[in-house]
Amino acid sequence: MKHSIAVVAAVVAVGLSFGVASAKGKGDKDLKRGEELFKQHCAVCHPEGGNIVNPQKPLGKESLKANKITSWKDIVKTMRNPGPGMSTFDAKAIPDKDAKLVAEYILKTFR
Repeated sequence: MKHSIAVVAAVVAVGLSFGVASAKGKGDKDLKRGEELFKQHCAVCHPEGGNIVNPQKPLGKESLKANKITSWKDIVKTMRNPGPGMSTFDAKAIPDKDAKLVAEYILKTFR
């Protein structure tokens, strides 16, 4: 009986660690894709998370929070309907799935 429990525990542990590795791998891939899209569409005006058009609005966590941008949805909303000086990135320019990847990249990278 003890042997059976040990085998089941080992199988569960391996399954869980594989699941975590798989999830991490997808997350890494999404983050890399978000970075590529950011560099393609955003980095010209937001080098290293800064803001050359409006230096008071960089992409760091505190600045985003001060501007009521706290989630990936807020970032996508701003991409779709930006303020003065920022280009509009509609769903044709950056599809919703890609816009979410860019937003998540921003939130995870610029602290």
